[in-house]
Amino acid sequence: MEKIYKTMRNTGAGSIALGIIILTVGIVTGILSIINGSLLLKRKNDITF
Repeated sequence: MEKIYKTMRNTGAGSIALGIIILTVGIVTGILSIINGSLLLKRKNDITF
């Protein structure tokens, strides 16, 4: 039984760590997308075809 509890504890801790990493990457990606979009809108007059 003790081995099962250790496995569950390690799996739970790994899941929490992975969730935090995914959340951080998602927030950073969203911020970078907003910044890039605003730069494109700001410089749209400089674009010629």
